[in-house]
Amino acid sequence: MLRLENICKTFHPGTPNQRVALDNVSLSLSKGDFVTIIGGNGAGKSTLMNAISGVFLADSGAILLDGQDITFLPEHKRARQIGRLFQDPMKGTAPNMTIAENLALAYKQSSGMGLRVGMGRKLTDFFKEQLKTLELGLEDRLKTKLGLLSGGQRQAVTLLMATICTPKLLMLDEHTAALDPATGEKVLRLTQDIIQKNNITTIMVTHNIQSALALGNRTIMMENGKIIMDLAGEQRREMTVERLIAEFHVEA
Repeated sequence: MLRLENICKTFHPGTPNQRVALDNVSLSLSKGDFVTIIGGNGAGKSTLMNAISGVFLADSGAILLDGQDITFLPEHKRARQIGRLFQDPMKGTAPNMTIAENLALAYKQSSGMGLRVGMGRKLTDFFKEQLKTLELGLEDRLKTKLGLLSGGQRQAVTLLMATICTPKLLMLDEHTAALDPATGEKVLRLTQDIIQKNNITTIMVTHNIQSALALGNRTIMMENGKIIMDLAGEQRREMTVERLIAEFHVEA
């Protein structure tokens, strides 16, 4: 479903600030896989997400999504197939536009309808039905500007924007880290519900090792731009937070 082949990325090459961010990273995900990624600051987690989503082109290697080579595909074209959430609930949204307008932009971009298509009653009713699934009462606030919502409400709407047309790949970059614990748990439950309902292939970056082992079906650890551990199946089920921390120190 997703295949990375020897992805490399070096920032500021040939200067005193040269930094190898991704070092021959190879990774394969099957349809419906939910992979959590952990690692320290600077390990390459977000850089890997940026390479997949097309924020920058890799220096070498190949990226294939559902059999299509997207290695050199521009970011805006990848966005039609890849949904992404960030730590900042405002990122990827237009805070001065209404909830309805933000949803319409996301829907039209993902569906390929074009941004000039009007929002009629049918589309409005569709958005209301989708918002009802969040159980936040937002279906009655379609004309509210997104920037006026709480952090948790904004992130829930952003989650809906990223999945309103089921993406081939969903990428979650610490999307609950900026929320208070209770709100973060609610957004995480919504995330799991949407992923399971639509069988979305997912990559989630997190600093929470317990969540990394509890969510999804596979956990990857990165360090210095490399994948140093890949846990799945029985090995993952038997892994504890304490053992993973201990093994990480051995690997590092």
